[in-house]
Amino acid sequence: MSRPLTARQQHVFDFIVKTMGEFGYPPTRAEIAKALGFRSPNAAEEHLRALERKGVIRIIRNTSRGIRLPNQEPQDLLDSAVTTLPAANIEAAPAGLPVIGEVAAGSPILAAEHIDRYCPLPAEYFTPKADYLLRVRGLSMKDIGILEGDLLAVHRTDRVRDGQIVVARLEDEVTVKRFKRQGHQVTLFAENPDFAPIEIDLRSQPLDIEGVGVGVIRGGNGQALG
Repeated sequence: MSRPLTARQQHVFDFIVKTMGEFGYPPTRAEIAKALGFRSPNAAEEHLRALERKGVIRIIRNTSRGIRLPNQEPQDLLDSAVTTLPAANIEAAPAGLPVIGEVAAGSPILAAEHIDRYCPLPAEYFTPKADYLLRVRGLSMKDIGILEGDLLAVHRTDRVRDGQIVVARLEDEVTVKRFKRQGHQVTLFAENPDFAPIEIDLRSQPLDIEGVGVGVIRGGNGQALG
């Protein structure tokens, strides 16, 4: 850090760290502006550029959540390509995070037949650590930058909080949505106005949480984004 942060810059930086710790990805400019009382996302952008000049964050241009912390940038690993899993010997899989493709109805998400390949990123690259990468299908989460063909880094847990991005199993379907619960009622929200929320009554409908999203790899090519 070349110069100390101003009080306002420190508030912005603390909010970024808090958001990444809770949800696994950084906030948008609009979310920073709303949380800290700025008049517009442009004011948030000015503070982000100041933080970048002081060396405490790195900004990925043209990305709504393109904020990274310098100590989360193992570039040598990010530049590595996703490796293909040898078809004849699943037990001899290379090190790294398994990439899950199509999930067969009713079978465990980490079943060997679902693993397409391995990505040479350590689990600890994400916070909390990732257990697997799930290939995204469709555009229901496009407004927060989770696009068709991306790899969603997932931390395996069934303990989730309102607002988190979850991998949920609804009977035989696995879906990625934003989670909210009120009593026995769970709502899974898409981040695309073309998709209606999914309403689940836990008293009569099954719901299994396979994990929470902790990061995105754009297009599955090894370029990790926030």
